[in-house]
Amino acid sequence: MKEPILIIGSNSFAGSNFIDYLLNKKLKVIGVSRSKEINKIFLKYKYKKNYKKNFSTHQINLNKDDDIHKLIKIIKIKKIKYIVNFASQAMVSESWLKPWDWYNTNIVSFSKLINKIKDLKITKFLNFSTPEVYGNTKKIIKENNIFNPTTPYAISRTAQDLNLQAHYKNFAFPVVFTRTANIFGPHQQLYRIVPISIIKAVRNEKISLHGSGKSIRSFIFMDDVSEILFKILKDKKNIGKSYHISTKKFLSIKKLVLLVLKILKRKKTLIINTKERDGKDFGYFLDNSKIIKEYKWKDKTTLEHGLKETIYWIKKNLKTIDKLKLEYIHKK
Repeated sequence: MKEPILIIGSNSFAGSNFIDYLLNKKLKVIGVSRSKEINKIFLKYKYKKNYKKNFSTHQINLNKDDDIHKLIKIIKIKKIKYIVNFASQAMVSESWLKPWDWYNTNIVSFSKLINKIKDLKITKFLNFSTPEVYGNTKKIIKENNIFNPTTPYAISRTAQDLNLQAHYKNFAFPVVFTRTANIFGPHQQLYRIVPISIIKAVRNEKISLHGSGKSIRSFIFMDDVSEILFKILKDKKNIGKSYHISTKKFLSIKKLVLLVLKILKRKKTLIINTKERDGKDFGYFLDNSKIIKEYKWKDKTTLEHGLKETIYWIKKNLKTIDKLKLEYIHKK
């Protein structure tokens, strides 16, 4: 990996943490995002001395054809061989409000980009996808499970994956897929369930749980995810494959929040139940045996330890966090 590694979606929680991981490996990285670099507290790599030595960032909006052209030019000039895509229009319930925004970004604009990249001689395109493509799962599922999306967001991500699969089959496009459980840890956007629960508990404010928090998920610490992503990225024999990145521990959202309250020594009465979100899938049960077998990988960070790390980060940055909005801000 002598050439720079391109990270699309460098402002995202997963993207920025993976950048930090790569910089720790002394690798050169180029990040692109449709927004300028966000607040420092959300970008782990910014706490690294001399991070600019091996990292540069560009503001690229994939919804603009001119910006796609700029990105392709960067790939050519920098002779990029490895690309990791974290970019997508996210959020589940919000995607019902203006689904066309999700389809435009995750399907139309993304397909324009892939159509251009397929003509370049890259070594690997690692796509950071989501279990939402499977819809609600009632049992442990493997990577060949059928897609059954239930929301505009999930539909758009499914179309994205199917488009990449078609390019692999027809043009030998060097794609690899990962579908990852609920990631969490320090530097995560505040509107996600782990940080917002911690912030509200620290403030002794009410914590709203959609559908009484009955949904089942696996929560995995982002540092553990970055480790396996790097193993998958540098593997030369996995083109066309899909991998589930998850722990073997599944619990309800309510139990997660109760654990946060227990660690912070707050009362359970802070929890209030609200209406379930439209199209919310009850559970995602990902079988992670494939990455365990092929890469001898195992998640190292327990849920409780990861929560304590996140709590420490939030308390340390509380003065900054108090000035920021906790709600998701939609971008076209």
